[in-house]
Amino acid sequence: MTEKAVIMEESAIKRALARISHEILEKNRGADGVVLVGIRRRGSALADIIAENILKFEGAEVPCGDIDISYYRDDLATLSDLPVFKKAELPFSIEGKKVILVDDVLYTGRTARAAIEAIFSIGRPAAIQLAILIDRGHRELPIRADYVGKNIPTSHTEVISVHIPPFDSDTAVKLMENGEQPSSTTI
Repeated sequence: MTEKAVIMEESAIKRALARISHEILEKNRGADGVVLVGIRRRGSALADIIAENILKFEGAEVPCGDIDISYYRDDLATLSDLPVFKKAELPFSIEGKKVILVDDVLYTGRTARAAIEAIFSIGRPAAIQLAILIDRGHRELPIRADYVGKNIPTSHTEVISVHIPPFDSDTAVKLMENGEQPSSTTI
């Protein structure tokens, strides 16, 4: 895989996440009843940043957790003959809350669908909203983000690579060339 371009540097990512944080507060008329749920892995780090922004902007601590959607993927049976089901868990209740799912890249919509299913396995929220750093298009499901840091139209052979601590040593969004057509199970 080769790097084609740096789409966003650290300062642009910080600005986008600050804007998303303000939009969440505006749409929900403050932080009351709002919880943040990052989709593991990089969505968790982004949710933490949004929670810090909301604390700074509103003075409100928003519950923030993360979920592993591995067991809710629609291709789980193709990955193993004996898939093991594990219920999603959060350290707080989502009953009647406005759940903001946070992830780094929205592509086919399958990860978001799996995350929604994982949320419903935990409880019944008042609403589920989706915050995404990058929307790259190519949806296979009727899913759209409520909050988007940046829209970046891509080809199927391109990959958006989000670099963010603690998973990476730098903070950036890079456009990579994969060179091969992705399989239909790409989430």
